[in-house]
Parts: sequence; structure tokens; C-alpha cells
Amino acid sequence: MTPNQSVSGTGGTETGPTTVEGELRAEGLRFAIVVGRFNSFITERLLEGAIDAIVRCGGKAANIDIVRIPGAWEFPVTVRAIAAGKRHDALICLGAVIRGDTPHFDYVAGEAARGIAAASVETGLPIAFGVLTTNTVEQAIDRAGAKSGNKGFDAAMTAIEMTNLLRRLRAQN
Repeated sequence: MTPNQSVSGTGGTETGPTTVEGELRAEGLRFAIVVGRFNSFITERLLEGAIDAIVRCGGKAANIDIVRIPGAWEFPVTVRAIAAGKRHDALICLGAVIRGDTPHFDYVAGEAARGIAAASVETGLPIAFGVLTTNTVEQAIDRAGAKSGNKGFDAAMTAIEMTNLLRRLRAQN
């Protein structure tokens, strides 16, 4: 791509910059949503939000596979296994790690985040991080559909946008 070539339809004049961005269109896309059962009273609300986002963007519920895992620790190995199948355009990880009285939170949240990020980089597959890491149950509830929105919805929107963006970038090569 030349410096002034526009891929997304914005910018790209002889003197202006080029903007490349993904669209929020889910038509024809296949998703796997990996959802932790631990703190299911939170994660089920995140799941509802993610499915809602995909459908609102034109995706079909029939193109969504839901994979349930015990908790956040199991995300890295699960997303790698799903990505190896090459059946999905994007993965969405949904979970809730709530701080307790021990350092368990730090290990679980940190390793889940590192493993998910590494899997995305290694596979080239968009993997959205919708794993809540909160200090309190109240904060988790707020982020699962209460006053702070639904982070499951947000993660799905990220997966949709990144799938379309990466397709555009790869088409340039």
C-alpha cells in the first residue's frame, strides 16, 4: 500500500494520511466464545452481552460456538486448541476474576491475560479479552450489564472490528 492509498475510504488524498480501520459488520463471520463457569452469575451476563453485540452487527447465533471452561486459568490452552481448528474468524474470552484475600487473583488474572495475548499473536487470530479483573463483586456486576455497561458486549465488538481490520490489512499484502 502506498502512503496515500485509502483502504477504508477515509483519508488517502495526495497530501493527507491514510486510515485503515475495521467495520462493525459480523455478517458471515464465525465466532467462538470461551466462557468461564467460575463466577457464572457474572459470566452468563457477559455471554448474553457478547451474543447481543454479534447479532446487532448482523451476525447469526448459528455462527457462534460457545465453549465453557472451569475458569480463567484454562483460557490459554483452550484458545490455542480452538485456533488450531481454523474454523472461527475470531474468539471472545469471557470470565470474571474477583480479588480475594490471597494472591491467587494476581496469578490467575496475569497468566490468563498473558496466555490469551500470546495465543492471539502466535495464531494471528483476533482474540478479544473480556475477562473482568475486579476488586469486588459489585465492580464485576457493574461491568456485566449494570452502570458500567456490559464488557461482554464490548469484547464482541472488538472481535468484530479486529476481524474486519485484519482482513483488510492482509488483503493489502
